[in-house]
Amino acid sequence: MSVNKPTNLSPDGKADAKDKRDSLLERASGAYGLDKLAPAAVPVMLDANAKKKFAPARKPAQEPSPVERLAEKSTQGEPAVEGRRRSDASPAVQFCGEKHPVSRELLREQGLIDPDGGASRLLEEFRIVKRQVLASARSEGTSVARRVLVCSPHPDEGKTFCALNLALAMAAERDSEVLLIDADFGKPSILSKLGLTNDTGFMDVLADPASHVEDHVIGTDIPGLWVLGAGARTGRDSEYLASERTWEVLNRLTRGAPNRMIVFDSPPALAATPASELAKHVGQALLVARADVTGQVALEDAIDLLSACPDIRLLLNDATFSPSGRKFGSYYGYGD
Repeated sequence: MSVNKPTNLSPDGKADAKDKRDSLLERASGAYGLDKLAPAAVPVMLDANAKKKFAPARKPAQEPSPVERLAEKSTQGEPAVEGRRRSDASPAVQFCGEKHPVSRELLREQGLIDPDGGASRLLEEFRIVKRQVLASARSEGTSVARRVLVCSPHPDEGKTFCALNLALAMAAERDSEVLLIDADFGKPSILSKLGLTNDTGFMDVLADPASHVEDHVIGTDIPGLWVLGAGARTGRDSEYLASERTWEVLNRLTRGAPNRMIVFDSPPALAATPASELAKHVGQALLVARADVTGQVALEDAIDLLSACPDIRLLLNDATFSPSGRKFGSYYGYGD
């Protein structure tokens, strides 16, 4: 059996009109004495101290326009390493001074590209390499991408040969210049292979914060080709390369100079540590493998050491067989 709770009736037997109008919440408020509670008064204007407690309203984020993205990409500096931001507002240096002659006969004796010798099979091969390197630099559009490291896992695999020929091929580009840096501090050979001499070079610039890199760069009579020797050996090559001074010098060499490429001839990756340090400062690396000499494990280990570079490519050297049968020499009238 159910029991209904009686309702409050008025003397005349009708329900109170006020109770009928009030909502359930209003009747509960009256029953429990909540009517005495009132909300705090809200001031019309906040005083100066109260305003500080409120953060300004955020504006909705806007997607940058294609022009703004292009401008940001063209002005971005070197990547941050270990959480530190690299920046250098100094303008790019300009190379000037006396042009020293490079012996063409010496180049031919070493099997290098002769800049005055016209087309050849060797030149065409390195034109292919050059085109891919320049295309990558243009697509990235940063100063770091214009720095190219030429390395090999072990000695005597042809890294210096490839670095020299790549620089000679790049120097032939219109309205461009190439700086070839000898970074093989243990066994420097770039200057001697070009018939040049200099007592100072790259390591002297890194070791002396007051030194200006342009004072140590050597001009050549090959249009567009400049050379920076290795300099004096210090026994602390890797430590100098890992310092802020290296970023400052390389930033000045490439930032603000969109037509300048820098090619490094580094020590073998598995023989000396400077190669892995240099890989942090470049945007491209060419790992030279000598046909029938360089092993797969050595290549894998070298790639691991150079992993700080975002773009590593293999360059096969001293190959006598071409699967495609390509022979530029026969087309241009040159023999093997």
